[in-house]
Amino acid sequence: MDSSIIADRRRLRRKLGFWRIVAVALVVALGLAFYGFAFGGAGTERPHIAHVTISGLIVDDDELLERLKKVETSDQVKAAVISISSPGGTTYGGEKIFKAIRAISAKKPVVSDVRTLAASAGYMIATAGDTIIAGDSSITGSIGVIFQYPQIQPLLDKIGVSLQEIKSSPLKAEPSPFHEASEEAKAMIRNMVLDSYNWFVDLVADRRKLPREEVLKLADGTIYTGRQALKAKLVDTIGGEPEIRAYLKSRGVDADLPVVDWDKKSNTPFLLAGAVSRLITILGYDDLVKGQDINGILPPKLLLDGLLSVWQVGRD
Repeated sequence: MDSSIIADRRRLRRKLGFWRIVAVALVVALGLAFYGFAFGGAGTERPHIAHVTISGLIVDDDELLERLKKVETSDQVKAAVISISSPGGTTYGGEKIFKAIRAISAKKPVVSDVRTLAASAGYMIATAGDTIIAGDSSITGSIGVIFQYPQIQPLLDKIGVSLQEIKSSPLKAEPSPFHEASEEAKAMIRNMVLDSYNWFVDLVADRRKLPREEVLKLADGTIYTGRQALKAKLVDTIGGEPEIRAYLKSRGVDADLPVVDWDKKSNTPFLLAGAVSRLITILGYDDLVKGQDINGILPPKLLLDGLLSVWQVGRD
């Protein structure tokens, strides 16, 4: 038999073996996914304590709000622990999340778990819980509102560029980065900031059961450690998991209930791709993988989890 024919048959045999391995791996993964959905739903189909992590910059996050709504309406969720690690974010984003957590609290106990940092809008969210538990060295507070805008007029002057504008009224599109803000524009922004600030102060005074005058003294933008916040009555307890469990037990929540993460997860497909790649290599098809490229086997979106997606954007 011609050597080229033999070589072609060998390549064909190896390709068929490769795709059999991929098919088996996918079937196993689908079977595991079906098992998790049918027998426990990752733990959410039996009585449990829901754990939700809110981290990073706080914005108007529809996905997070939808998750919090599911926590609120699930009969299997007997309590919720909201872990917060955030420097703050938009006032509106904080307001929406605050209201979503308060809706959960109307039906079941909620613990705000202040981790490394829960400042500004992060602290706003924390006040939505029935109790706030922080670490000794957690950072919290920074009660206040800020509005910032760039000023690039000096740069434009240096490169000889000017911007002309015709406006329907003096305050339209103010403040502008292309010229110094007028006193009227500054007053407009200041009034808007103070209105949001007063709303924030009233919210803290109401949730922490403190006189408004006392909150005003704390609401100068100062940040506090967990121990300082405890003395200022901005948090209720210093501690962690044992204190969270103790509080929930005092609210009638079964101490033996499991804590189930309700955090957004999208890394299973990525791990599956890695597992497929390793399995193929172990079975001796690594040279074929190099030729085929695992990215061409599974859709690109299937290979990316949140961390890798962010990392790729950062590289660009």
